[in-house]
Amino acid sequence: MPRTKKLEEEKTTEEAGAVEEKKEIKEKKPKSKKAKEKAEESEAESVGLKEKTSDRSVLLREKIKERAKKIAAEKVETIGTEEIKEEFEKKRETLVPLEDYVKTGIHLGTRVITPDMRKFVYRRRADSIGVLNTTLIDDQIKKAIEIVAKYSPKEIILVCKREAGWKAAHLFSETTGIKVFTKKYPAGMMTNIKLETFYEPELVIVCDPWIDRNALEDAIKTNKKRIVLSDTNNFTKDANFVIPCNNKGAKSLGLVFYLIAKGYIEKRKLEATLPEMDKFTDESQD
Repeated sequence: MPRTKKLEEEKTTEEAGAVEEKKEIKEKKPKSKKAKEKAEESEAESVGLKEKTSDRSVLLREKIKERAKKIAAEKVETIGTEEIKEEFEKKRETLVPLEDYVKTGIHLGTRVITPDMRKFVYRRRADSIGVLNTTLIDDQIKKAIEIVAKYSPKEIILVCKREAGWKAAHLFSETTGIKVFTKKYPAGMMTNIKLETFYEPELVIVCDPWIDRNALEDAIKTNKKRIVLSDTNNFTKDANFVIPCNNKGAKSLGLVFYLIAKGYIEKRKLEATLPEMDKFTDESQD
């Protein structure tokens, strides 16, 4: 090997050794007092945090154990299914038992469901018949009773052109003293003062907004309150209040008239004898 090259390698080795020696000296050099204090504080905080977290976990576990013991020691009061059902019935009282609503078919609508009546429909049957929500039927009849009770018998008329409701409508009239129009409504009765049949009520109850439209139109013209019994196929834009129901069946109409008559007598404290519900919903009428 040439002497010059050998000398260069030795020089490089010496320089590398010097760098390593300086690095070792620098690492072994003690830290300044300030840096040392900072490192000690950081280490103390870390230890304190660990101890604090550990203490919190222990306390939490102890509290959970104490709570579990307390619950186990207490006597738990159990409520039976019948008691729950009874409590529910107290909170939700219907005018008649649900069975009576179902028995009269008051909840059965038609295959046609208008946008106006969709909110009262619970579902469709397999044969596409719309089924009205019985809870809403009950609620609406209750509200209707409150409205009707504000008026005296002379201020109300009931119009029912559909034959299925004639018998129940006349029973309603005999019981409450409210004037009823069945077979035919005298056109213009509320608007033409020259007619011998002129009569101006404050509240008009119609059994079907289509079949009894003449009475409904008179009530609109004279700006009278309008309660309408509506099936799933009816439009209700001209009604002030709607009672959703099967307005085509005798038993269904009879139940509605019976409930309104019963509520009206109670609210107005009338001295009247109300016939049994079966008289209004006589099955022989269908």
